[in-house]
Amino acid sequence: MPNRNLANPVPLGAQWRASARRALSTESEGLQQLIAALDGPLGDAFARTVDVIRNARGRVVLAGMGKSGHIARKIAATLASTGTPASFVHPAEASHGDLGMITPEDAVIMISNSGESPELRDILTYTRRFAVPLIAITSSPGSTLGAEADIVLPLPRAREACPNGLAPTTSTLLQLALGDALAMALLEDKGFSAHDFRKFHPGGKLGAQLKHVRDIMHKREELPLGTQEMSMADVLIVMTQRSYGCFGVLDGEGRLSGIITDGDLRRHMSPELLKLEAGAIMTPLPKTIRMDALASEALEQINALKITSLFVIDDDTRPVGLVHIHDLLRIGLI
Repeated sequence: MPNRNLANPVPLGAQWRASARRALSTESEGLQQLIAALDGPLGDAFARTVDVIRNARGRVVLAGMGKSGHIARKIAATLASTGTPASFVHPAEASHGDLGMITPEDAVIMISNSGESPELRDILTYTRRFAVPLIAITSSPGSTLGAEADIVLPLPRAREACPNGLAPTTSTLLQLALGDALAMALLEDKGFSAHDFRKFHPGGKLGAQLKHVRDIMHKREELPLGTQEMSMADVLIVMTQRSYGCFGVLDGEGRLSGIITDGDLRRHMSPELLKLEAGAIMTPLPKTIRMDALASEALEQINALKITSLFVIDDDTRPVGLVHIHDLLRIGLI
């Protein structure tokens, strides 16, 4: 793109990239300051905050105005999705009835860089009146909010990425980062697992990744199975009917002893193929998966092994299902 600023010979693209680097570098410095601050009063306050929230019988209520309000809303969503019940209350709406959404069993986190936002006054007064634990995230511990809060999480006074030092950039990033750190500490404290995570993320690709094999597998009556003594002529009929591109071979006790794939058929292609038994063609000890495994684990195996299907077995290695790559595609995992 030609430079439209004749007074500056530097191409605009280079200027924009330099601006981006300065902004990201400034914000990165702010994050490093935040990390270092955990070795001081912020770390002590952070530990007390985790303890208050983990012992609260109600919800964590987040509040903030302007950009801090957007951050508060996101932190509430992150907490809620990782096992800590949380909600956002808009300070303006709180003054018109939404204070009723806050109970003495809750813990309130108020976010304000200056700690002097007048819109926060009614929530602040309400928490003091009804002894609701109040946690402040602010860069001004000596502000009105900092003075009234039970716990203050003091953010370092990091330089904003805005060249004018006005637009909330680094400050809001630090608020968000501290909220994420709080959510992760609570998640680890309660042992919140990927299986728990699925309860709150049933949709989208994340929901697909957290589905179990048993949720998507084809059941026993649909499976292409037969004995080692079955003729290959009959095996081909079953493979064609089921259309999975494979055939599971069972031993005398009904356990999965081998598999026949389209590749095996090509490797053994000859005029005598249809006269052979399944046991002579099969690949022994096929790769399998358990039905309580995650669908994402099935995808990982299928990709790593460059195959299209996995038999699902029980504790006795008897086949109880089959997962095909098309099943993973159908749920949006691919």
